[in-house]
Amino acid sequence: MDDCIFCKIAAGEIPSNRIYEDERVLAFYDAAPQAPVHFLVIPKEHIGSTNELDNSNSSIVSHIFEVIVKIAKHLDLDNGYRIVNNCGDDGGQTVGHLHFHVLAKRRLAWPPG
Repeated sequence: MDDCIFCKIAAGEIPSNRIYEDERVLAFYDAAPQAPVHFLVIPKEHIGSTNELDNSNSSIVSHIFEVIVKIAKHLDLDNGYRIVNNCGDDGGQTVGHLHFHVLAKRRLAWPPG
């Protein structure tokens, strides 16, 4: 998608601090971190939100979670981490591209603020 910031990051048109990349996904540190460790994992294919997942593309979610586990081991996040997916305006989604935030290295309260 031409105007999607995450598509541009995935294409290398906008720089990012990349942690992991393969043919299907990209992981990079958040530009405005909310925890000492805060990175995002996105599919390279444009999927607007969780609401656009279906039988043809939902396997990307399991792949993303496998990547998160791999990164968590690499970053020694043994004490825990939180995975967040915001969906739609009321869910707090600000970028119209499916993405998962991973936050760690501080105690995360519940419910979130």
